[in-house]
Amino acid sequence: MFSKEESRLLRQEFWTSFGKSFPRKWLLYNTKMKGLNFKFHFDTRTALVALDLEDPLENRIQFWEKLVALKSMLTDDYLPEAIYEESYLLDSGKEISRIYVPLEQKVSIHNKNTWQEVMLFFNEKMNLFEAFFQEYRDIIDS
Repeated sequence: MFSKEESRLLRQEFWTSFGKSFPRKWLLYNTKMKGLNFKFHFDTRTALVALDLEDPLENRIQFWEKLVALKSMLTDDYLPEAIYEESYLLDSGKEISRIYVPLEQKVSIHNKNTWQEVMLFFNEKMNLFEAFFQEYRDIIDS
């Protein structure tokens, strides 16, 4: 078990190391589309990359319908393992819509032996996610 401070320092070390290992500017919150964001997630149980729709339901529906229409393009050409969840509940209790790719291996941000695998996964999958987004950006934002 790690104290809160030890856990915080490990998380900080991971993200700093990831940034140094893959020094590029990721889209993340800079999609220029309100409520549509890319996310990296890594905790003591899972690692995943995600495209989150966080606006209220009425606004999410517009993006969601377009992303569902593009599902075959995403899964055929970029991320065959992508999971679509129209109603995804965050730990905070907030409901969002999410398309995500989980890392299937057992990993933990507290285990430095899994960090390299997670970093490579993040780099590969987020690059593909962003390539899909750039290719279909005009359709998603129309």
